[in-house]
Amino acid sequence: MAKVKGVLKGAERDAGHMALGDHLKELRTRLLICMGTILVLLIPAWYLYPWLTELLNAPYCEALRSVDPGSNCKFLSTNVLDPFTLRLRVASYGALIMAMPVIMWQLWRFIAPGLYRRERRYALAFTVSSITLFVLGGAIAYLTLDKAVQFLVGVAGPAVDVRSGPQDFFKLSLFMILAFGLGFQFPVVVVALQMVGVVTPQNLSKWRRQAFLIIVVIAAAITPSGDPISLFALAVPMYVFYEGSIVVGRLFLRRKRKRQELAAAATAEVAAATGTEEPAGPGAD
Repeated sequence: MAKVKGVLKGAERDAGHMALGDHLKELRTRLLICMGTILVLLIPAWYLYPWLTELLNAPYCEALRSVDPGSNCKFLSTNVLDPFTLRLRVASYGALIMAMPVIMWQLWRFIAPGLYRRERRYALAFTVSSITLFVLGGAIAYLTLDKAVQFLVGVAGPAVDVRSGPQDFFKLSLFMILAFGLGFQFPVVVVALQMVGVVTPQNLSKWRRQAFLIIVVIAAAITPSGDPISLFALAVPMYVFYEGSIVVGRLFLRRKRKRQELAAAATAEVAAATGTEEPAGPGAD
């Protein structure tokens, strides 16, 4: 019975495996879908540009007025070609952010063929979790953006009149939103690694100190502003997610162990009912 069960599991997994050529074709298809989605979303993002610029201007204005209450909060552009380039860049980043649900789903669809059928059932949960965490990370980046800009403007001192060009500030803002959104995918990756057996909750518990240091380094590397406010606004949630992923991993392994025990009990009952026994190992008496 155990051998039959093992063969069935192997067949179930092998059915999802593809040759290298088919894997590359699948990757190309997923990439084309993602690129096509971004190109299509460029159209609404282009027309949403006025709303996006007003949204991104708010933290910049708040930061400047905290230093100079009489500031008019307008960006300074010295090149007549900047507005078109700026609108195209903002629309591109906006389309990329709006396409993240499709990108996450296509990523999971690319990974899923190599998993067991039972593991594929987690596709929706992982996709929804990834999208939710990305939106949460982007929201935190936006809420801390004014504090980050205020810190950067304050560092210059009262003798320096800081005026940013729209290109630079929008690039900083959108990069921060993307960086926080991607950084908040950290718990999804850690939970997935536990599910496939690459790491265990026990290992993660032992690596807490190293993990905290690595998280701080990663947060410092991916936050484009380089200010301590953004760094800790990203590093602290990532470490909280690290601890949470350990709890989720333990719950998952506990459920997996119970399923294995129930399966073993059911196999034993069937063997007893049919009067068959599993073949003994080579070392058995």
